[in-house]
Amino acid sequence: EPEPEPEPEPEPAPEPVKAEAAAPAKISAKDVKALRDATGAGMMDAKKALTECNGDIEEAKDYLKKKGMASADKKQGRVAAEGKVVTYIHLGAKLGVICEVNCETDFVARGEKFQEVANDIAMQIAASPSVEVVSLEDVSEEMLDRERKIEMEKEDLQGKPDEIKAKIVDGRIGKIAKTLALLEQPFIKDTNMSVSDYIKSATAEIGEKIAVARFTKFELGATIVKEEKKSFAEEIAEVTGKA
Repeated sequence: EPEPEPEPEPEPAPEPVKAEAAAPAKISAKDVKALRDATGAGMMDAKKALTECNGDIEEAKDYLKKKGMASADKKQGRVAAEGKVVTYIHLGAKLGVICEVNCETDFVARGEKFQEVANDIAMQIAASPSVEVVSLEDVSEEMLDRERKIEMEKEDLQGKPDEIKAKIVDGRIGKIAKTLALLEQPFIKDTNMSVSDYIKSATAEIGEKIAVARFTKFELGATIVKEEKKSFAEEIAEVTGKA
């Protein structure tokens, strides 16, 4: 018998057509400038962020913020000698603040984001009546020592072991110090973060170290010694010589 003809081999399946990689978005100088103006980021960082985010400026802002948060603490060791002296006058013009806020470059100092941060800090100072210094390190040790002595003599601590007494007093002194330091205050626009956290967040977004150097508060009439107003009876007694 004749041998059966071999069955034809199936044709190989055609290779899937590879999808062409999407062409990278064209990053214009205008977009780079817009992102830099909005965030204060350097030119190369802004361009890279736009490239990574396919030209989307809003996504690029988030990209820069996330990227910067990881290195915000490292930036604290840098020298920040540029910046601005900003003022805040509270409604009614009875309270004012002058504050120096620093950054690393003049370009960032002229940016909208840095201006916003500096103004927020000046407003924070005005809204914090107990604040006297920038950080805990600036709180007077002499004043804390006086407060420590006062606390050690309080009645509620008498009779307690010295070790326990010292721990309680240290806790109380720490709370007092925090009320005096600007960076330890809850941020007025988001009380879930401290002023220190807000500055770190801004450092991450801008890409440069931001620091509060110093500030001064002015309260109307604070330096004037006012005489106590005499009562009508006292005035009559004084006039009649019966005081």
